Amino acid sequence: MKKILVVLIILVVALSGGIIFYLSGIGAADPGNDEEITVEIPNGSGASAIVAILDEHGLIKNMTCAKINARIGGYDSLQANTYIFKGSMTLPEMMKAINTGDFEYISKTSFQLNEGYRLTQCAEALSEVTPYSKKEIMATWDDRDYLKKLIKDYWFLTDDILDKDIIHPLEGYLYPNTYFITETDPSIDSVTRLALDEMDKALSERRSEIESSEFSVHEFLTISSIVTKEGCATEKDAAHISGVFVNRIKKDMSLGSDVTVCYIFDEDRVDLKVSQLDSESPYNSRKVQGLIPGPICTVPAIAMDGVLNYEQTDDLFFYAGPDGTIYYAKTNEEHEKNVSAHPWSEEDLEQ
Repeated sequence: MKKILVVLIILVVALSGGIIFYLSGIGAADPGNDEEITVEIPNGSGASAIVAILDEHGLIKNMTCAKINARIGGYDSLQANTYIFKGSMTLPEMMKAINTGDFEYISKTSFQLNEGYRLTQCAEALSEVTPYSKKEIMATWDDRDYLKKLIKDYWFLTDDILDKDIIHPLEGYLYPNTYFITETDPSIDSVTRLALDEMDKALSERRSEIESSEFSVHEFLTISSIVTKEGCATEKDAAHISGVFVNRIKKDMSLGSDVTVCYIFDEDRVDLKVSQLDSESPYNSRKVQGLIPGPICTVPAIAMDGVLNYEQTDDLFFYAGPDGTIYYAKTNEEHEKNVSAHPWSEEDLEQ
Protein backbone atom coordinates (compact mmCIF):
# COMPACT_ATOMS: atom_id res chain seq x y z
CA MET A 1 0.00 0.00 0.00
CA LYS A 2 2.83 2.32 0.91
CA LYS A 3 4.53 1.60 -2.41
CA ILE A 4 1.36 2.50 -4.32
CA LEU A 5 1.05 5.73 -2.36
CA VAL A 6 4.68 6.61 -3.08
CA VAL A 7 4.15 5.91 -6.80
CA LEU A 8 1.02 8.09 -6.84
CA ILE A 9 2.89 10.91 -5.13
CA ILE A 10 5.71 10.63 -7.65
CA LEU A 11 3.21 10.67 -10.53
CA VAL A 12 1.42 13.72 -9.10
CA VAL A 13 4.70 15.55 -8.57
CA ALA A 14 5.87 14.63 -12.07
CA LEU A 15 2.56 15.67 -13.60
CA SER A 16 2.53 18.92 -11.67
CA GLY A 17 6.10 19.60 -12.68
CA GLY A 18 5.26 18.83 -16.28
CA ILE A 19 2.31 21.23 -16.22
CA ILE A 20 4.41 23.94 -14.60
CA PHE A 21 7.17 23.35 -17.17
CA TYR A 22 4.65 23.49 -20.04
CA LEU A 23 2.94 26.65 -18.80
CA SER A 24 6.30 28.30 -18.27
CA GLY A 25 7.44 27.18 -21.73
CA ILE A 26 4.52 28.84 -23.50
CA GLY A 27 4.93 32.02 -21.47
CA ALA A 28 6.55 35.25 -22.62
CA ALA A 29 10.00 34.84 -24.15
CA ASP A 30 11.06 38.23 -22.78
CA PRO A 31 8.55 39.39 -20.11
CA GLY A 32 10.00 42.87 -19.66
CA ASN A 33 10.34 43.69 -23.37
CA ASP A 34 7.54 45.83 -24.83
CA GLU A 35 9.40 46.63 -28.03
CA GLU A 36 7.19 46.01 -31.07
CA ILE A 37 8.20 43.16 -33.38
CA THR A 38 6.70 42.84 -36.87
CA VAL A 39 5.80 39.29 -37.85
CA GLU A 40 4.51 38.36 -41.31
CA ILE A 41 2.34 35.23 -41.49
CA PRO A 42 2.12 33.96 -45.10
CA ASN A 43 -0.99 32.42 -46.65
CA GLY A 44 -1.45 28.73 -45.88
CA SER A 45 0.67 28.73 -42.72
CA GLY A 46 -0.28 26.03 -40.22
CA ALA A 47 0.17 26.26 -36.45
CA SER A 48 3.56 24.50 -36.48
CA ALA A 49 4.89 26.72 -39.25
CA ILE A 50 3.69 29.82 -37.38
CA VAL A 51 5.46 28.69 -34.21
CA ALA A 52 8.66 28.38 -36.23
CA ILE A 53 8.17 31.91 -37.59
CA LEU A 54 7.60 33.27 -34.09
CA ASP A 55 10.74 31.49 -32.94
CA GLU A 56 12.76 33.16 -35.71
CA HIS A 57 11.65 36.50 -34.25
CA GLY A 58 12.69 35.55 -30.71
CA LEU A 59 9.12 35.21 -29.48
CA ILE A 60 9.21 31.57 -28.34
CA LYS A 61 10.47 30.66 -24.87
CA ASN A 62 10.57 26.88 -25.29
CA MET A 63 10.17 25.27 -28.70
CA THR A 64 9.07 21.86 -27.37
CA CYS A 65 6.25 23.40 -25.33
CA ALA A 66 5.32 25.65 -28.24
CA LYS A 67 4.98 22.66 -30.58
CA ILE A 68 2.73 20.92 -28.08
CA ASN A 69 0.58 24.02 -27.83
CA ALA A 70 0.37 24.21 -31.63
CA ARG A 71 -1.06 20.67 -31.65
CA ILE A 72 -3.54 20.97 -28.80
CA GLY A 73 -4.44 24.67 -29.01
CA GLY A 74 -7.39 24.26 -31.39
CA TYR A 75 -6.10 26.86 -33.82
CA ASP A 76 -8.37 26.13 -36.78
CA SER A 77 -8.76 29.50 -38.51
CA LEU A 78 -5.26 30.97 -38.60
CA GLN A 79 -5.26 34.14 -40.68
CA ALA A 80 -2.40 35.36 -42.83
CA ASN A 81 -1.42 38.97 -42.25
CA THR A 82 1.30 41.17 -40.82
CA TYR A 83 1.13 41.31 -37.04
CA ILE A 84 2.77 43.46 -34.38
CA PHE A 85 3.74 41.49 -31.28
CA LYS A 86 5.97 42.06 -28.23
CA GLY A 87 8.43 39.85 -26.35
CA SER A 88 6.23 40.28 -23.28
CA MET A 89 3.34 38.41 -24.92
CA THR A 90 2.69 34.73 -24.24
CA LEU A 91 2.42 32.18 -27.02
CA PRO A 92 -1.35 31.63 -26.48
CA GLU A 93 -1.90 35.42 -26.73
CA MET A 94 -0.09 35.60 -30.05
CA MET A 95 -1.69 32.45 -31.46
CA LYS A 96 -5.15 33.65 -30.45
CA ALA A 97 -4.51 36.97 -32.22
CA ILE A 98 -3.47 35.12 -35.40
CA ASN A 99 -6.34 32.64 -35.12
CA THR A 100 -8.92 35.43 -34.91
CA GLY A 101 -7.14 37.98 -37.07
CA ASP A 102 -7.37 40.39 -34.14
CA PHE A 103 -7.32 43.88 -35.65
CA GLU A 104 -5.55 45.24 -32.56
CA TYR A 105 -2.41 43.32 -33.44
CA ILE A 106 -2.47 43.68 -37.22
CA SER A 107 0.09 46.01 -38.73
CA LYS A 108 -1.79 49.00 -40.09
CA THR A 109 -1.02 51.97 -42.27
CA SER A 110 -3.80 54.55 -42.29
CA PHE A 111 -4.82 57.20 -44.76
CA GLN A 112 -7.72 59.59 -44.69
CA LEU A 113 -10.04 60.71 -47.46
CA ASN A 114 -11.72 63.84 -46.15
CA GLU A 115 -15.20 65.02 -47.00
CA GLY A 116 -15.05 67.25 -50.05
CA TYR A 117 -11.71 65.88 -51.31
CA ARG A 118 -11.25 65.99 -55.07
CA LEU A 119 -9.93 62.78 -56.61
CA THR A 120 -6.50 64.38 -57.06
CA GLN A 121 -6.41 65.03 -53.31
CA CYS A 122 -7.42 61.42 -52.65
CA ALA A 123 -4.52 60.28 -54.84
CA GLU A 124 -2.17 62.58 -52.93
CA ALA A 125 -3.30 61.12 -49.58
CA LEU A 126 -2.82 57.59 -50.87
CA SER A 127 0.60 58.32 -52.36
CA GLU A 128 1.89 59.34 -48.92
CA VAL A 129 1.39 55.85 -47.47
CA THR A 130 2.06 53.60 -50.48
CA PRO A 131 4.94 53.16 -52.95
CA TYR A 132 2.86 54.73 -55.70
CA SER A 133 3.07 58.31 -56.89
CA LYS A 134 0.05 60.55 -57.29
CA LYS A 135 0.57 60.37 -61.06
CA GLU A 136 0.58 56.54 -61.05
CA ILE A 137 -2.57 56.41 -58.93
CA MET A 138 -4.45 58.88 -61.11
CA ALA A 139 -3.36 56.98 -64.24
CA THR A 140 -4.93 53.82 -62.82
CA TRP A 141 -8.10 55.59 -61.73
CA ASP A 142 -8.51 57.11 -65.20
CA ASP A 143 -7.73 53.90 -67.11
CA ARG A 144 -10.85 52.82 -69.00
CA ASP A 145 -9.98 49.11 -68.99
CA TYR A 146 -9.55 49.21 -65.24
CA LEU A 147 -12.80 51.14 -64.84
CA LYS A 148 -14.71 48.54 -66.85
CA LYS A 149 -13.54 45.86 -64.42
CA LEU A 150 -14.80 47.93 -61.50
CA ILE A 151 -18.14 48.52 -63.23
CA LYS A 152 -18.64 44.74 -63.34
CA ASP A 153 -17.98 44.45 -59.60
CA TYR A 154 -19.98 47.37 -58.17
CA TRP A 155 -23.68 47.91 -58.85
CA PHE A 156 -23.45 51.68 -58.41
CA LEU A 157 -20.68 52.13 -60.98
CA THR A 158 -22.26 52.43 -64.42
CA ASP A 159 -21.19 53.42 -67.91
CA ASP A 160 -22.13 56.98 -66.91
CA ILE A 161 -18.62 57.35 -65.52
CA LEU A 162 -17.16 56.70 -68.97
CA ASP A 163 -18.81 59.74 -70.54
CA LYS A 164 -16.33 61.69 -72.67
CA ASP A 165 -16.99 64.93 -70.79
CA ILE A 166 -16.07 63.56 -67.38
CA ILE A 167 -12.70 64.74 -66.11
CA HIS A 168 -12.02 61.88 -63.67
CA PRO A 169 -14.42 58.88 -63.83
CA LEU A 170 -14.08 57.82 -60.17
CA GLU A 171 -14.62 61.35 -58.88
CA GLY A 172 -17.19 61.26 -56.08
CA TYR A 173 -17.25 57.47 -55.84
CA LEU A 174 -14.64 56.99 -53.11
CA TYR A 175 -16.29 57.29 -49.73
CA PRO A 176 -14.71 59.77 -47.29
CA ASN A 177 -13.34 57.88 -44.29
CA THR A 178 -10.18 56.81 -42.48
CA TYR A 179 -8.81 53.60 -43.98
CA PHE A 180 -6.32 51.05 -42.70
CA ILE A 181 -4.02 49.15 -45.04
CA THR A 182 -3.02 45.82 -43.53
CA GLU A 183 -1.22 44.37 -46.55
CA THR A 184 2.56 44.50 -46.66
CA ASP A 185 2.51 45.10 -50.41
CA PRO A 186 -0.83 46.75 -51.26
CA SER A 187 -1.84 47.36 -54.86
CA ILE A 188 -3.61 50.48 -56.09
CA ASP A 189 -6.58 48.25 -56.84
CA SER A 190 -6.82 46.74 -53.35
CA VAL A 191 -6.72 50.15 -51.68
CA THR A 192 -9.19 51.61 -54.18
CA ARG A 193 -11.61 48.83 -53.33
CA LEU A 194 -11.43 49.73 -49.63
CA ALA A 195 -13.02 53.08 -50.44
CA LEU A 196 -15.43 51.64 -53.02
CA ASP A 197 -16.60 49.01 -50.54
CA GLU A 198 -17.45 51.75 -48.05
CA MET A 199 -19.33 53.66 -50.75
CA ASP A 200 -21.18 50.43 -51.52
CA LYS A 201 -22.34 50.28 -47.89
CA ALA A 202 -23.41 53.93 -47.86
CA LEU A 203 -25.32 53.72 -51.13
CA SER A 204 -26.84 50.29 -50.44
CA GLU A 205 -28.37 51.68 -47.25
CA ARG A 206 -30.08 54.31 -49.40
CA ARG A 207 -30.60 52.28 -52.56
CA SER A 208 -34.40 52.09 -52.46
CA GLU A 209 -34.65 55.84 -51.81
CA ILE A 210 -32.26 56.64 -54.64
CA GLU A 211 -34.10 54.37 -57.05
CA SER A 212 -37.43 55.97 -56.15
CA SER A 213 -36.02 59.48 -56.60
CA GLU A 214 -35.92 61.38 -59.89
CA PHE A 215 -32.16 60.84 -60.19
CA SER A 216 -29.86 58.05 -61.31
CA VAL A 217 -27.07 57.07 -58.91
CA HIS A 218 -24.61 59.13 -60.96
CA GLU A 219 -26.88 62.19 -60.94
CA PHE A 220 -27.54 61.69 -57.24
CA LEU A 221 -23.83 61.71 -56.41
CA THR A 222 -23.26 64.67 -58.70
CA ILE A 223 -25.81 66.82 -56.85
CA SER A 224 -24.62 65.51 -53.49
CA SER A 225 -21.04 66.46 -54.28
CA ILE A 226 -22.00 70.02 -55.15
CA VAL A 227 -24.02 70.25 -51.93
CA THR A 228 -20.93 68.99 -50.08
CA LYS A 229 -18.80 71.81 -51.43
CA GLU A 230 -21.47 74.48 -51.04
CA GLY A 231 -22.24 73.72 -47.42
CA CYS A 232 -23.48 70.71 -45.50
CA ALA A 233 -22.27 71.55 -42.02
CA THR A 234 -25.80 70.92 -40.77
CA GLU A 235 -28.59 68.61 -41.96
CA LYS A 236 -30.85 71.62 -42.35
CA ASP A 237 -28.52 73.45 -44.72
CA ALA A 238 -27.78 70.29 -46.69
CA ALA A 239 -31.50 69.76 -47.24
CA HIS A 240 -32.21 73.44 -47.99
CA ILE A 241 -29.36 73.82 -50.49
CA SER A 242 -30.48 70.59 -52.15
CA GLY A 243 -33.98 72.00 -52.42
CA VAL A 244 -32.63 75.10 -54.16
CA PHE A 245 -30.71 72.99 -56.70
CA VAL A 246 -33.71 70.75 -57.37
CA ASN A 247 -35.84 73.84 -58.02
CA ARG A 248 -33.30 75.23 -60.48
CA ILE A 249 -33.05 71.89 -62.29
CA LYS A 250 -36.84 71.66 -62.61
CA LYS A 251 -36.94 75.19 -64.04
CA ASP A 252 -34.17 74.39 -66.56
CA MET A 253 -31.93 76.98 -64.94
CA SER A 254 -28.19 76.73 -64.53
CA LEU A 255 -27.12 75.67 -61.05
CA GLY A 256 -24.93 78.79 -60.85
CA SER A 257 -22.49 77.14 -58.46
CA ASP A 258 -18.95 78.54 -58.30
CA VAL A 259 -17.64 75.36 -56.69
CA THR A 260 -18.11 73.57 -60.01
CA VAL A 261 -15.88 76.19 -61.64
CA CYS A 262 -13.26 75.62 -58.96
CA TYR A 263 -13.31 71.94 -59.85
CA ILE A 264 -12.35 72.68 -63.45
CA PHE A 265 -9.12 74.23 -62.20
CA ASP A 266 -8.53 71.68 -59.42
CA GLU A 267 -8.61 74.27 -56.66
CA ASP A 268 -10.73 75.77 -53.89
CA ARG A 269 -11.17 79.52 -53.84
CA VAL A 270 -13.85 82.16 -53.38
CA ASP A 271 -12.42 84.94 -55.54
CA LEU A 272 -12.63 83.28 -58.94
CA LYS A 273 -11.17 85.13 -61.92
CA VAL A 274 -13.38 86.36 -64.74
CA SER A 275 -11.50 84.10 -67.14
CA GLN A 276 -12.34 81.11 -64.94
CA LEU A 277 -16.01 82.03 -64.71
CA ASP A 278 -16.08 82.30 -68.51
CA SER A 279 -14.74 78.75 -68.94
CA GLU A 280 -16.46 76.75 -71.67
CA SER A 281 -16.07 73.52 -69.69
CA PRO A 282 -19.26 71.46 -69.32
CA TYR A 283 -18.52 71.60 -65.56
CA ASN A 284 -19.15 75.35 -65.53
CA SER A 285 -22.61 75.36 -63.95
CA ARG A 286 -22.82 79.11 -64.39
CA LYS A 287 -23.17 78.51 -68.12
CA VAL A 288 -24.63 75.05 -68.65
CA GLN A 289 -28.23 74.28 -67.80
CA GLY A 290 -29.03 71.46 -65.42
CA LEU A 291 -26.48 69.02 -64.10
CA ILE A 292 -22.78 68.97 -64.89
CA PRO A 293 -21.21 65.71 -66.23
CA GLY A 294 -20.34 64.18 -62.87
CA PRO A 295 -19.44 64.60 -59.18
CA ILE A 296 -16.73 67.03 -58.09
CA CYS A 297 -15.61 65.58 -54.73
CA THR A 298 -16.07 62.90 -52.08
CA VAL A 299 -19.58 62.79 -50.66
CA PRO A 300 -20.43 62.30 -46.96
CA ALA A 301 -23.66 60.77 -45.71
CA ILE A 302 -25.04 64.13 -44.56
CA ALA A 303 -24.98 65.46 -48.13
CA MET A 304 -26.57 62.28 -49.51
CA ASP A 305 -29.40 62.49 -46.99
CA GLY A 306 -29.81 66.19 -47.71
CA VAL A 307 -30.47 65.42 -51.38
CA LEU A 308 -32.77 62.49 -50.63
CA ASN A 309 -34.74 64.58 -48.14
CA TYR A 310 -34.42 67.95 -49.84
CA GLU A 311 -36.46 70.79 -48.42
CA GLN A 312 -39.61 71.78 -50.26
CA THR A 313 -38.91 75.48 -50.78
CA ASP A 314 -39.56 78.30 -53.21
CA ASP A 315 -35.98 79.53 -52.89
CA LEU A 316 -33.86 79.68 -56.04
CA PHE A 317 -30.72 81.30 -54.61
CA PHE A 318 -28.40 80.95 -51.64
CA TYR A 319 -25.29 82.74 -50.51
CA ALA A 320 -22.67 81.67 -47.97
CA GLY A 321 -21.45 84.57 -45.86
CA PRO A 322 -17.89 84.83 -44.52
CA ASP A 323 -18.96 83.46 -41.12
CA GLY A 324 -20.45 80.34 -42.71
CA THR A 325 -24.07 81.43 -42.41
CA ILE A 326 -26.10 80.62 -45.53
CA TYR A 327 -28.69 83.12 -46.73
CA TYR A 328 -31.53 82.04 -49.01
CA ALA A 329 -33.61 84.02 -51.48
CA LYS A 330 -36.52 83.52 -53.85
CA THR A 331 -35.50 86.19 -56.33
CA ASN A 332 -32.24 87.50 -57.73
CA GLU A 333 -33.01 90.90 -56.18
CA GLU A 334 -33.24 89.34 -52.71
CA HIS A 335 -30.08 87.39 -53.42
CA GLU A 336 -28.14 90.53 -54.36
CA LYS A 337 -29.26 92.18 -51.12
CA ASN A 338 -27.91 89.22 -49.14
CA VAL A 339 -24.59 89.49 -50.95
CA SER A 340 -24.35 93.23 -50.29
CA ALA A 341 -25.32 92.87 -46.64
CA HIS A 342 -22.73 90.17 -45.93
CA PRO A 343 -19.67 90.90 -48.09
CA TRP A 344 -16.39 89.01 -48.03
CA SER A 345 -13.46 91.19 -47.04
CA GLU A 346 -9.93 90.80 -48.41
CA GLU A 347 -8.98 89.29 -45.07
CA ASP A 348 -11.81 86.75 -45.35
CA LEU A 349 -10.71 85.77 -48.84
CA GLU A 350 -7.14 85.15 -47.68
CA GLN A 351 -8.17 82.73 -44.94
